[in-house]
Amino acid sequence: MAKKGKKLQEAAKLVDRSKAYEAAEAIALAQKTSTVNFDATVEVAFKLGIDTRKNDQQIRGAVVLPNGTGKTQRVLVFAKGEKLKEAEAAGADYVGDAEYIQKIQQGWFDFDVIVATPDMMGEVGKLGRVLGPKGLMPNPKTGTVTFDVTKAIEEIKAGKVEYRADKAGIIHAPIGKVSFDTEKLVENFLAVFDVVQKAKPAAAKGTYMKSVNITTTMGPAVKVDAQSVVVK
Repeated sequence: MAKKGKKLQEAAKLVDRSKAYEAAEAIALAQKTSTVNFDATVEVAFKLGIDTRKNDQQIRGAVVLPNGTGKTQRVLVFAKGEKLKEAEAAGADYVGDAEYIQKIQQGWFDFDVIVATPDMMGEVGKLGRVLGPKGLMPNPKTGTVTFDVTKAIEEIKAGKVEYRADKAGIIHAPIGKVSFDTEKLVENFLAVFDVVQKAKPAAAKGTYMKSVNITTTMGPAVKVDAQSVVVK
C-alpha cells in the first residue's frame, strides 16, 4: 500500500493545486498522472451552486458521449409482448418481466442499466428499495422509461451516461478511459459540460459552476477553468 501512496504523491506533484487549467490541458494532465496499472476511468466532477432540497433545483438527465465511455453497458429491459422481441432485436443483454424482478429480489445484479416500458413500472416500482440506493431505478428524465426501447438500448450501447446532482450539489460523470486520445476525452467532456450548463435551474442564485475537476481512478484531481470552456 505504501508503494501506491508514494506513486500518488509523485503524481500529485505534477498538478498545481492553485491553478485552474484549460480543459484539454487538465485532461492530458489527469491522463499523465494516472497511477494505477489498469485502464482507469476519467471522470468529471461539477460542484454546483444549487439547493438540491428544493424540487426546482434538482438536476438529473443523460447524455450520449460522442466517443463512448470505453465500457460496454449490460442492459436489462422490462417489457411485454412485442416490446420484448424489439428489445432482443436491438441488442438488450437481458429481456423479460416477472422472472427478472424475482431474480433481482434474490440479489442478482449482473447488469448496468435498466430500461422499462411505462406499463411495466407498476411491477418495477416494487424494486425501488433495492434499485434506488444503487441508482439503477429507470426514470423518464434519463430516457430509461420509454416505449421506444430500440432508441434507449442503442443510446446506452453507444455511450450514454446518466448524471445527477447529489445532496451537496455535486455531479460526477465518466467521460472515458485513460487510454483514449486526449481529443476524444475533450469532446466527451464538452458534451457533458454543455448539458450541465444548460440544466442551470432558473431559481439557482449566485455562481452556478463553483468548480469543475477532472479525476482518474485513484489519481489526483485537476481543476478546470470553467470560464475558458467553449462549447461549439
